[in-house]
Amino acid sequence: MPKSAKNTASLIIGAILVLLLTACTGEPETGPKHVKWDRDACERCRMVLSDRYHSAQVRWIPEGKRSQVMKFDDIGCAALWLQDKPWKDAASTEIWVTDHRNGDWIDARSAIYVKGHVTPMEYGLGAQSDPIPDGMDFARALQHIQEIEKRFNAHGVQLQEQMKQQVRRREMEHNH
Repeated sequence: MPKSAKNTASLIIGAILVLLLTACTGEPETGPKHVKWDRDACERCRMVLSDRYHSAQVRWIPEGKRSQVMKFDDIGCAALWLQDKPWKDAASTEIWVTDHRNGDWIDARSAIYVKGHVTPMEYGLGAQSDPIPDGMDFARALQHIQEIEKRFNAHGVQLQEQMKQQVRRREMEHNH
């Protein structure tokens, strides 16, 4: 084989290997993303994700771009963050929660939710893949989250505002 043919063949093989290696190392375009527990922060409330049994993720595809993933410390934070997004109901939007029994990621829309859990933001829902008698579907879980948020109105951004108001009250009391 002539030297120029060997060089061309080597370049082609090299280019194919680079393409294969690049394709294998990229982030997947579906499914939950790897969480760096005790380091990644919740997109809504900014708390660190540390509860491996009550976390959530939302993956969506911005127009003309690669998918993006947001991580949340509680399904309540994910649901409230997602509620005003125009693409929340798109078929390409994925919502993932961890199963409260084993920490595996499961589809949030098909999960069954159980009340009475101690969760990072106190929405109190654990998710699981198996149906149970008192379990809630995704729609009922979203209603539960809205009820908790209305009753306490002290999560995420609202909590920061309440803390600012408390500082102002203390300053006023201190000045009188």
